[in-house]
Amino acid sequence: MTLFEDPAFASRMLTLLTLSFHIIYATIGVGVPLMIMLAQWIGIKNNDQHYLLMARRWAKGFVVTVAVGVVTGTAIGLQLSLLWPSFMELAGNIIALPLFMEVFAFFFEAIFLGIYLYTWDRFDNPKKHLLLLIPVAVGGGMSAYFITVVNSFMNSPAGFDLVNGELVNANPLLAMFTVSMPTKVSHVLSTAYMTIAFMFAAIAAFRLLQNKNQEYHKKSLHMAMKVGLIFAVATALIGDLSGKYLAEHQPEKLAAAEWHFETSTEAPLVMWGALDENNEPQYALHVPYALSILAHGFPSSEVTGLEEFPADEQPPLVIHYFFDTMVTIGMFMIALSLLYWFGMRRKWAFVEKPWYRRLIVAGGPLSFLAIEAGWWMAEMGRQPWILRGLMTIEEGATTSDYVGWMFVLFALLYLILGVGTVVVLRHMFRKNPVEKDLERMQGGDPS
Repeated sequence: MTLFEDPAFASRMLTLLTLSFHIIYATIGVGVPLMIMLAQWIGIKNNDQHYLLMARRWAKGFVVTVAVGVVTGTAIGLQLSLLWPSFMELAGNIIALPLFMEVFAFFFEAIFLGIYLYTWDRFDNPKKHLLLLIPVAVGGGMSAYFITVVNSFMNSPAGFDLVNGELVNANPLLAMFTVSMPTKVSHVLSTAYMTIAFMFAAIAAFRLLQNKNQEYHKKSLHMAMKVGLIFAVATALIGDLSGKYLAEHQPEKLAAAEWHFETSTEAPLVMWGALDENNEPQYALHVPYALSILAHGFPSSEVTGLEEFPADEQPPLVIHYFFDTMVTIGMFMIALSLLYWFGMRRKWAFVEKPWYRRLIVAGGPLSFLAIEAGWWMAEMGRQPWILRGLMTIEEGATTSDYVGWMFVLFALLYLILGVGTVVVLRHMFRKNPVEKDLERMQGGDPS
């Protein structure tokens, strides 16, 4: 088996596994605090017990995911050193600062989250309690910022001089503000807020299909769909800027993602399909001029083809499907939430029909799939580089023969953590249904 024979391949697979699992909890860690803050603010403003209860219930569940996120985040730091020792030796003095700041931001978020939970109903003025959520939300956003900064540095290295194969004269601050940082950070944040909004919308729609506490879940669905629409549109706009960044600074990634093999003007956007033996797309949807517009803003713009790059520096063509998955789901969620918004304003009956709510339920896991697909495209699209233009995957990986077994052990760990998260959350909310929590709040019981 290649997993047990090739340490570099095994290191890639283990890193892929860890990041794919961790990104679920990282997305929750970034997006949930904003939703809690919005729910509590609306509850205080309108004196609405339903929104206040949303904030309380979401915060309780959030604690569970934060605890698991600690484990997976620690695993990432451990694996950077164990699986990629040559990379850490070369770039460790630069990425150490954002990695440290990411840990600080996480603890900043966790500390204020604990204070927020402990002090519920302990303030005479509930607005003061709401203020505690600001550092929680800021901490979650900054945590995402610093870890994305590390990824940005790997895609566009800067802030140092390369002398005899060593990074010298390192300036970690300059390295944190690379050319890829603005689009990457903004894209990560907007997709996290969008995904979590649609996750809560999916939960509310699912409960409405079960005829559970209609008023509470209707309000939850309404708020979540509106927030999801805002950030879905923002994500699409930022995605356009990301395409223009790729065209300028990583054209080989854009070309591979779009199966654009020959440099040409008026380039179409190729969606889905399959390649024949001559690398010609078959059964694909061609959107005229769209790739030229995405890359440079004009239909007649020239887009660099994959033929311009050496074969050993071309990203794997499978990233085309990751890109298409991300874009297709994003467009679907924009359409779904936009129809919901118009439907509620115009009082169209279909938005409350079971079939439409089933689509909203599907939107929750689909949004997480889009997050995963976007991450896979970003990371595989950097191949063969671990540090673009400076160090390849093969050069940065460990030579240990035991990485394959590490993959098996970590896969078991993540399986236990994933199942455990679901079991604990399910038990927590089944033991304390919405009706029971509402009775407690209306009776003045702060528990």
